[in-house]
Amino acid sequence: MYEYISGAVAELTPTYAVLDAGGVGYYVNISLETYAAIEHADRTKLFVHHIVREDAQLLYGFATRAERELFRLLLGVSGVGGNTARTILSTYSPGELQGIISAGNAVLLKNVKGLGLKTAQKIIVELSGKLTGLEAEGAAAAGDSRADEALAALTMLGFGKAAAEKAVRAVLRTSPDATTEELVRLALKEL
Repeated sequence: MYEYISGAVAELTPTYAVLDAGGVGYYVNISLETYAAIEHADRTKLFVHHIVREDAQLLYGFATRAERELFRLLLGVSGVGGNTARTILSTYSPGELQGIISAGNAVLLKNVKGLGLKTAQKIIVELSGKLTGLEAEGAAAAGDSRADEALAALTMLGFGKAAAEKAVRAVLRTSPDATTEELVRLALKEL
């Protein structure tokens, strides 16, 4: 029903964000991965998944389409609901989760709070063949020469690689056409 919500960040916690889009505040459940991506943003765009239940209507928001697609795949597994899927994506990044599922590491997956070994095994069995193509979005951003050059410049300035990558990703989301110099300047504001 909804593809994304874009607006001012009115309120932000590690578990939810309130986005003001045209004077309407949307309460959106988020993962820690998404929280880290939008933590310092005044405005953001979240790709959403809308769940309608008998007693509630819930919005789950994600910084990337790949994370949302993983969330939807997790919901397709019997015994995995919205909060469990969000907890899994809060524990592992989309790339880490894809690696765990591809490797068939149920023991590592069951480390997620509230997830048992049988459910972890079921997730691996049901999703092992469905993860192809999800890395395309992350790989495209990682392969961007502007982003690579900006990341190199920030690390030469003494910033940690993880923090610099996060800042560059945040800038690319808000300004996808920024030049390398603009990426560095805007990322410095994020750091």
